[in-house]
Amino acid sequence: MAVPGSLRRQPANRGLVSHCTHHHIVVFLLTFFSYSLLHASRKTFSNVKVSISRQWTPSCQNSTAPELLPYELWNSSHLFPKPEEATLFLGTLDTIFLFSYAVGLFVSGIVGDRLNLRWVLSFGMCSSALVVFFFGTLTEWLHFYNKWFYCCLWVVNGLLQSTGWPCVVAVMGNWFGKAGRGFVFGLWSACASVGNILGAFLASCVLKYGYEYAFLVTASVQFAGGVIVFFGLLTSPKEVGLPELGADEEVSVEEDANRPLMGSDDADDDERNYSIQATDNDNQPKAIGFFQACCLPGVVLYSLAYACLKLVNYSFFFWLPFYLSNNFRWKEAEADQLSIWYDVGGIIGGTIQGLISDVLQKRAPVLAVSLLFAVGSLFGYSRSPNSKPINAVIMTITGFFIGGPSNMISSAISADLGRQDVVRGSSEALATVTGIVDGSGSIGAAVGQYLVSLIQENLGWIWVFYFFILMVRS
Repeated sequence: MAVPGSLRRQPANRGLVSHCTHHHIVVFLLTFFSYSLLHASRKTFSNVKVSISRQWTPSCQNSTAPELLPYELWNSSHLFPKPEEATLFLGTLDTIFLFSYAVGLFVSGIVGDRLNLRWVLSFGMCSSALVVFFFGTLTEWLHFYNKWFYCCLWVVNGLLQSTGWPCVVAVMGNWFGKAGRGFVFGLWSACASVGNILGAFLASCVLKYGYEYAFLVTASVQFAGGVIVFFGLLTSPKEVGLPELGADEEVSVEEDANRPLMGSDDADDDERNYSIQATDNDNQPKAIGFFQACCLPGVVLYSLAYACLKLVNYSFFFWLPFYLSNNFRWKEAEADQLSIWYDVGGIIGGTIQGLISDVLQKRAPVLAVSLLFAVGSLFGYSRSPNSKPINAVIMTITGFFIGGPSNMISSAISADLGRQDVVRGSSEALATVTGIVDGSGSIGAAVGQYLVSLIQENLGWIWVFYFFILMVRS
């Protein structure tokens, strides 16, 4: 059906504002806080590593434990003879989680493009909350300590948590076009950092009662969030009768087919939000295949880059509180609260760098400059003195230059890659592409967590930072 010219085209720089409704705001907030809650439950584990390590290598057994048989299975928490072995196992759990999370991302992206995104996201949140409760709370209440049981639970948790990021990025990509995407997604991608802050805050508040209550609180909040998402999230504008993004651009696919995604002509490659009539059901796009998504321009390149960057970013995520407590002998609750500044830097960095990339109409130069400064900030942080104010300042700067590019690749650039010209007729490519990029990053992060524990045990923390610098420069 022909579309009148007056309705077909509007200036790209007005698209973001003129088409923003209360539905956009609700979607922004629900997807933001849903992923924040997922990250909060992950952060809880990193924030209580010291307490878990002490519990698994206790000086004496708990005399109040219930008499359950067999005794060695139910009442003994002597998993390891010394703390170093417990620390190495904690690093192994991080690696197990990230490997299963990476595998799950590849699958969840495909599933998200074929099933209702709201169902997949809600199921992942609620199921993951139950697994976290079993892992950190129920096992401690029952005084049941078993390495294989912990490993199995963390594999399942990684698979369930992987449903989050592809789904929320796909939903955001359905609602927000390329006009201002760098700023909107840069601000929205702070959800991970906000989740880290929330997890650190909740853990530090209840840690004095026992680490199991930190898991209990975050799991309960996450489960409640999954229920809210199930009843409140709108996955695309068509659910409320609004036009879908890019539906009218199919008429100009031929003239734009050879235009690069983030090249010099990127300023003219804006997705405009036109007012159009709903398309017929017979013309609904098909979901893109996995290997076809891998062959899209830029997907493999950014996936490899994100693998190195996410390794460093998640190493800070998993090990920063432990490093502060272990290296400077600060109290665990104080280390948890101080680690928040890394996420504050990531929030500011992602928003500002996303805005700059919108102004320049290019993403790659902004990433390159930020990572160049990240090398210097890592070198400076590795020599931070035993001073909390100085450590917090350098930590914030480091988060700005590492967390910012990480947020940009995983959100705005993933959305760009999933909505480029060659797949404009298949809007269901977004979750698949996001799963590939984030899944590749998680593989790199998984390998990195085990390497961090090995390097730290054999060479010390200074060589861990040299390893980070090498990954950033790669």
